[in-house]
Amino acid sequence: MSLMVELLKKQIAGTLPPETKLPVAYPPPIAKTLGFRLTEIEVGRATIELTSSVEKHANPMGTLHGGVIGDIADAAIGTAHATTLSEGESFTSVDLKINFFRPVWNSTLKARAEAIHLGRSVSYYECRVTDEKARLVAVVTSTVMTLRGEMAKGR
Repeated sequence: MSLMVELLKKQIAGTLPPETKLPVAYPPPIAKTLGFRLTEIEVGRATIELTSSVEKHANPMGTLHGGVIGDIADAAIGTAHATTLSEGESFTSVDLKINFFRPVWNSTLKARAEAIHLGRSVSYYECRVTDEKARLVAVVTSTVMTLRGEMAKGR
């Protein structure tokens, strides 16, 4: 088990001492803004949950904004990839593609990301977003590039 996975499992369980410094800022500020939370973590896998509310997360048509779905999927993918990094490494998204299958209003969503291909520099992820009835809401794929050395500094 990677150190990142070990620390995040403790954070999920509420047993991570508050003074513990994580290798990356977690939870990120966007998690607080949107209200999502990490619920499961393994190397190359992560699940983010969000209880959506049309009062906070709606688009002009009154359904959940697609960007919110994209955000929780991107967070799940990024968290999954962070578990694969060595000390001093960072990463960046190369692309993010989303297909929507059903509208959402007020629901508990789960974004489950899993590495499909873990490469030395380029990795590929799929994230399936489901609603509280386990119905498929969206599928998100992303190519992620691992950064090392000078490229990782300040990221």
